[in-house]
Amino acid sequence: QVQLVESGGGLVQAGGSLRLSCAASGRTFSDYAMGWFRQAPGKEREFVACTWGTDGIYYAGSVKGRFTISRDNAKNTVYLQMNSLKPEDTAVYYCAASAGGNYYYASSYHYWGQGTQVTVSS
Repeated sequence: QVQLVESGGGLVQAGGSLRLSCAASGRTFSDYAMGWFRQAPGKEREFVACTWGTDGIYYAGSVKGRFTISRDNAKNTVYLQMNSLKPEDTAVYYCAASAGGNYYYASSYHYWGQGTQVTVSS
């Protein structure tokens, strides 16, 4: 079992920045690929970014160049630095852990956090 707890969400103006954190506990953190997803009201949950192995990273096109995912295995934590935020980034952001599969798809993730709200005002 892996327990995930997100933090760092909040209200920010367009153009601003936030850094989300996801602290993991339980099994060996470094064994898992870690992903960030988001879900806006009335919309499907969508992929944001993921990191795996030594240096594997992938971003959704909508956030590439603005968001940065990173992980600190010594702290069992994954981060999502979000810059140049837009109102359309408003959503509940979830971190998730995967033991394998296509990391773009939510179905590949076995453990999920409770989510943290990010609201970007225009």
